[in-house]
Amino acid sequence: MRSLEVLDPGRYALVEDLGRPGYAHLGVAPSGALDTASLRLANRLVGNPSAAAGIEALLGGLSVRLTASATVAVTGPAVEVRVDGRAFGSHAPVPVRAGQTLSVGTPSTGLRCYLAVSGGIAVEPVLGSRSRDVLSGIGPAPLKAGDVIPLGRPGIPAGADVVVPVAAPDELVVPVTLGPRDDWLDDPAAGLSTWWTVTAESNRVGLRLDGTPLRRATDGELPSEGVVTGAIQVPPSGLPVVFLADHPTTGGYPVAAVVRTAALGALAQARPGTRVRFRVT
Repeated sequence: MRSLEVLDPGRYALVEDLGRPGYAHLGVAPSGALDTASLRLANRLVGNPSAAAGIEALLGGLSVRLTASATVAVTGPAVEVRVDGRAFGSHAPVPVRAGQTLSVGTPSTGLRCYLAVSGGIAVEPVLGSRSRDVLSGIGPAPLKAGDVIPLGRPGIPAGADVVVPVAAPDELVVPVTLGPRDDWLDDPAAGLSTWWTVTAESNRVGLRLDGTPLRRATDGELPSEGVVTGAIQVPPSGLPVVFLADHPTTGGYPVAAVVRTAALGALAQARPGTRVRFRVT
């Protein structure tokens, strides 16, 4: 059986694919890779379908040993990749022989690196996805040293041989669409357009922000209603939370705006201390 053995998961490593959309009525979040563009690119570089599962490693530090020859690629922020100690670049296909060890360094910017292996991670799917949902606990458990992870049948690598990575910026201007509950807040467009700071309490469920609190325009509370990935929910503190892939499927606080899908990958790479402001489109 083609497989890889986890020698060191680093700070936090999860199996993720493109998620399990369509189960919100069951209370199941879409989940999946937070930076989907990076996972898609890694899969393309090693010849996998774009939806194949890979490993999402928080701040790198991942080390694995392969039991069969494979092509691997690491994407996300630029990071050092080593095979048996020999340095390779990220964002390029790298051949690895059976028994060799692949190690991913710590990126200087950004948060999440993505490792794709030809054939894809072939753990058993749950509700059609191999992704870990950290809020519900659905999907494969966080990786730990000694785990042996099955791999699928490899395809033929295609696409660009080398892709220049983009550094995660210290400041982000994020496009949003107002609503559906912007009328519950006092001038939300102006409030959201000020600078906010990503806090260390952020995770795959949501990006927590600090700054000048948004003010309520109305009293009372909403009944729980459905929320989507990218929803900017405003709790009583007035400090927004941007829901990411493992968000709850319902919420009772007003959603002032929703982040455009194309901008979610940049938010997934925003470290604590990153400054963010929202641009209403």
